[in-house]
Amino acid sequence: MTATAGSRGAPVRPSRALLRFFDIYLRIFFRRHFHGLRLAGAEHWQRTPGPRLVCLNHPSWWDPLFSIALSRYLQPELDHYAPMDEIAFARYGVLRKLGLFPVEQGTARGAAQFLRTATYVLADPGSVLWVTPQGGFTDVRTRPLIFRAGLDALLRRSPQVTVFPLALEYTFWDERLPEALAMLGQPLLFTRGQLAGATGEARAGEQVAGALAASADALAGLAARRDPSLFRSVLAGAAGTGGIYGGWQRLRALARGQRFDAEHGSLHGPVSRTDA
Repeated sequence: MTATAGSRGAPVRPSRALLRFFDIYLRIFFRRHFHGLRLAGAEHWQRTPGPRLVCLNHPSWWDPLFSIALSRYLQPELDHYAPMDEIAFARYGVLRKLGLFPVEQGTARGAAQFLRTATYVLADPGSVLWVTPQGGFTDVRTRPLIFRAGLDALLRRSPQVTVFPLALEYTFWDERLPEALAMLGQPLLFTRGQLAGATGEARAGEQVAGALAASADALAGLAARRDPSLFRSVLAGAAGTGGIYGGWQRLRALARGQRFDAEHGSLHGPVSRTDA
């Protein structure tokens, strides 16, 4: 399905050329601020045709950038879309060509905007919709997860859609720069708002919130283990101290004929931790 200006509710189709350029920019920008973007649960991503909806928590300003990076890692040949606050969107018009579309926050008009465009996206089996149902920045430890009503309405009007809970967390391990961690949970298949195989009367939004909370809890457990091998590396950032001292370390290693490894984690093996 190709979005056109005359299609009611249709977002602008992402520009492949601009996304390739943005890949380069994101890698450079990311390297300055993070040590690594790492993903657990990548095996849960299904590459079979059909509408897909990624529901993620919203702990920081970085979330949209990492969502784009993750979408490029998971399945770049698909068209990935996400809503954005209309006021902020007006300042960054180029984002329209990256798959973002404007939504007025906190109004009936905005709710209608979101449902119209999101329904259009999910009608295309070659598209993926990324949303943050919490509606604003929320600490990763907040429980229960509270979603706005828009997700329930969207799932009820969708004939069939696979929902992927995606938890994000940012933490420090052994390096000067933080780690950006993500956990993709088990997919949930909904038909007109009904979860396949589910019993009980929980609403679709509550079921997705529970799955996302479980993914966030699992991610917290992995983060505490401080082991990069438990994740797949999506983007690699800078390591070591950097600056003048980092340069001196490199020169000293060269003078001694030694291999220089900037990673602080290379100074010791994985830390073994057992519960008392």
